[in-house]
Amino acid sequence: MNLSHRAAGGRRSLLILAAGIALLVSGCSATKYGAVNIDSSPTGAEIVNLRDNTNLGKTPAQVVWRGEESEQVTVQLHKNGYHSAITTFWVNKRHSSEEDARKNAVSVHSELDKE
Repeated sequence: MNLSHRAAGGRRSLLILAAGIALLVSGCSATKYGAVNIDSSPTGAEIVNLRDNTNLGKTPAQVVWRGEESEQVTVQLHKNGYHSAITTFWVNKRHSSEEDARKNAVSVHSELDKE
């Protein structure tokens, strides 16, 4: 076996090894989805994510999160004439698509008391 043939075989082995590592790493860090149906009594309350103060809509609402890990989320529900409610829940990002997450959304309900 000549030197150039051995070098080509070594490069091929390195490429196979690199492809295997890339596949392993990408499989471990694939984006996953989780969804929550947020509802309140009465309906029509604004939903604010307290982590970054983003408005997630008004109840009832389905909210989808994406990422690599499950996370604890705290939201505040606010409606004029009612005391605000704060609720915390876990979003389990275990679905491979947003569609699957929406089909399997977890329900979160809050009761708002009159002022």
